[in-house]
Amino acid sequence: MGDPIVVAEGLHKRFGDTHALRGLDLEIAEGSVCGVLGPNGAGKTTAVRILATLSDPTAGRATVAGFDVVGQADEVRRRIGLAGQNAAIDEKLSGRENLRMFGRLYHLGGRAARQRADELLDRFDLAEAGDKLVKNYSGGMRRRLDLITSLIVRPRVLFLDEPTTGLDPRSRGEIWRFIRELVTDGTTVLLTTQYLDEADQLAGDIAVVDHGRVVAQGSPDALKATIGDRLDVVLADAAHTDRAANLLVRWVGAGELDLTDTGISLPVAADLTLVDVVRELDAAGVACADVSLRRPTLDEVFLRLTDRHEVTA
Repeated sequence: MGDPIVVAEGLHKRFGDTHALRGLDLEIAEGSVCGVLGPNGAGKTTAVRILATLSDPTAGRATVAGFDVVGQADEVRRRIGLAGQNAAIDEKLSGRENLRMFGRLYHLGGRAARQRADELLDRFDLAEAGDKLVKNYSGGMRRRLDLITSLIVRPRVLFLDEPTTGLDPRSRGEIWRFIRELVTDGTTVLLTTQYLDEADQLAGDIAVVDHGRVVAQGSPDALKATIGDRLDVVLADAAHTDRAANLLVRWVGAGELDLTDTGISLPVAADLTLVDVVRELDAAGVACADVSLRRPTLDEVFLRLTDRHEVTA
């Protein structure tokens, strides 16, 4: 990955008594996909709006492609694209007409706007539907068209705020392919999402935001490594759950034990072996149907990181 193309330093944002950002720091390498995760109200959309020059920070600074988002907002806008949570397309126009309209809004001449609309429809498999009214598009087609409008000016940085919310699995897959193609062409993508599998699939770098701050950032594998492997024990008899749980907590010395429908899951030290686990449980009279060690899921990492941070003014 390249040098940082998006940099945020100590961003604060207040809306009256609401402190939406509380010193957010973020760096995104050029040519990468950065997934920004966080609970509802964590500050993700507020951060995107500031980086996209739609809102000024209360304090702190940010640059995109080397330009300050407040003092050089026009320069930033020439280099970015944005697709927000709500579609900006006109349902009474065709897909092609929408793209031509956006081309003119971006100050392209009539001929250039028509050519760019045709290029984008062909590139992203909407050429056959280009002359149909958008109100007759499926949800996935509408979302793809909305994303395409953000590419009129060939942005160096594309901000996507929850681009697949409400889409079916097939449409989500189409958007994922769309994003991968953009990155292959050199576009840097900042992606906010509620779907952790989406971040795991697309993002080489993930920033977890909670209470208006980035509380962790790194690759999916690096974030998973921060909480270590997990031991999953499936019991042959659910009546032994309490006995097994007490034994494992005392012996393994780990907290944050989870009881599942079939057994127990808990974080463990790296040097633990399955043979040791089975031997100890067997000695205690606890029969196991299955015992396994695994890497944590991104969901588990997310819950751990966002559960342990408190709000401070």
